[in-house]
Amino acid sequence: MSSVNSLSQYPWFAHRLLEWYPRHRRDLPWRHTRDPYAIWLSEVILQQTRVKQGLPYYLDFISSYPTVQDLAAAPQDEVLRHWQGLGYYSRARNMHHTAQQVVSEFGGHFPGSYAELLKLRGVGQYTAAAIASFAYDEKVAVLDGNVFRVLARVFGFTQDIAAPASRKVFQQLADNLIPAEQPAEFNQAIMEFGAIQCTPAKPDCLFCPLQTECYAFQHGMVQELPVKSKAKAARTRYFHYLVLRHDDTLYMRKRGPKDIWEGLYDFVLHETESAEFSAASLVKAVESMGGLVATNRVEEASTAMRHVLSHQKVEARFHPVWLSEPLPSDAAVAAGLLAYRASEVERLPKPVIITNFISNSVF
Repeated sequence: MSSVNSLSQYPWFAHRLLEWYPRHRRDLPWRHTRDPYAIWLSEVILQQTRVKQGLPYYLDFISSYPTVQDLAAAPQDEVLRHWQGLGYYSRARNMHHTAQQVVSEFGGHFPGSYAELLKLRGVGQYTAAAIASFAYDEKVAVLDGNVFRVLARVFGFTQDIAAPASRKVFQQLADNLIPAEQPAEFNQAIMEFGAIQCTPAKPDCLFCPLQTECYAFQHGMVQELPVKSKAKAARTRYFHYLVLRHDDTLYMRKRGPKDIWEGLYDFVLHETESAEFSAASLVKAVESMGGLVATNRVEEASTAMRHVLSHQKVEARFHPVWLSEPLPSDAAVAAGLLAYRASEVERLPKPVIITNFISNSVF
């Protein structure tokens, strides 16, 4: 395994990456700008998201909100609606807040250095390094999953990349390798190299320009590196949604904080310890809200719809409930419910599982 302190002796690393990058890089819109707002927007969208999935969202956001002032002025529900389907919705809420922070605290201009960028909400070391190098040519190395993988394999680093202490080691390694005269190009190159050449499952080792020096390739450890401890098994949560309807209106509520999908809209929810939810429990739940079930319009519950999140699994069943009369207004308010027409429901930001149910239902 290479010593971190000796890496300045290996100028071939940056040299070969910088030769490889112009021939293989993908033509992506955020690579044609020095605008820190556009760069920041792309980095937030691409966190935990593949380029193919994130690109349409980036184009939509940059079209809908061409400047940070436009994004800051937008209602949060509208921003969440544009984000719908990307997941990890805290990114969207933080992004909206950060845009407002840039406008209110920095006069609408992004801070011009790595250290200052770290003062922005939701901007961590990686994002600050990306903006600082791509927009301002500051010599600060990025460190994301792709970079961890390339460095671990090439230099034989066996530290667990999920361990907080490992970040310092890898950051020092990356900082020693980045050339002062081309920090932006180097950061783009190493990330792109990890994304399309030194991939997680099937890296293209046969045509790799770093093959002869790659510790993992030379020692048969390509599949073993990087080392990453396994996350805890995701728990399963059982959601039973009561889809309350009266005539052409549908009752929905906005989800609160301290749980998944904060700020998005869904139906009345009963979470249980199992997949079972009896008809008697359903009627009791509706009546407890002051509702009256229309017994002449009974529909079967949906089959289970599953949604996998990073740390938990949701198994949801939807129970259509027709009401014989509208919910009393005080009962609806107490339950956090509002009545919406179908056209209004379409415009609300919703979890994917809710959107999928609605799109497959007749409203």
